[in-house]
Amino acid sequence: MQHQQQNRQPELVEGSLPVFVFPTELVFYADEQNSHKQVLTLYNPYEFALKFKVLCTAPNKYTVVDATGAVKPQCRVDIVIRHRDVRACHYGVFDKFRLQVSEQSQRKALGRKEVTATLRPSAKQEPPHPRPQDEERRLKEQLADSVFFEQTAFQTESRAVTGGPSLLTVLLGLVCVAALMLPTLGEQESTVPVYLHLSVNKKLVAAYVLGLLTMVILRT
Repeated sequence: MQHQQQNRQPELVEGSLPVFVFPTELVFYADEQNSHKQVLTLYNPYEFALKFKVLCTAPNKYTVVDATGAVKPQCRVDIVIRHRDVRACHYGVFDKFRLQVSEQSQRKALGRKEVTATLRPSAKQEPPHPRPQDEERRLKEQLADSVFFEQTAFQTESRAVTGGPSLLTVLLGLVCVAALMLPTLGEQESTVPVYLHLSVNKKLVAAYVLGLLTMVILRT
């Protein structure tokens, strides 16, 4: 037991623990839908469990599934990353993900690893070798101090801003409510014109659609 603690102690120095992540570069292609989802694999070859956290320089462009979690000793975990802002203005821009790991009983980051991510127009137009201007820009961006943000915080904020029913959903719901309030076909005593009287089947459809819209609104 004492021998194991002596072997582990040097590894617990902040920032000195090697982090094993594959791949070290993510490439998304705008014209390939299946490339908009990438997987990072984090390996834990150590004899103790690790906590991990995924940070990003541009969290508004990506969705990270399970941005925080744990890896058991001598196991691995897959981290799914989706590009959700595939626009031409982002072509060739290099973003960075940082994976920070720590021991479960510690708060300090024992190690960190950075992974680059870039969006390209098409794999078919991929040049055989990187262009000099791209390499120069990439080198400058790698040397510059990047500001990383917690992915989970930005995702929560994004959901809070964009949450709620859309205008179309609200309008459709109002139409269904109005349809249910109209007289049923065959009612004699009504001031509403006959052409606005609805059959029972139409009212059942309106009630069904209104129920579906209510479920959608509650989920948002």
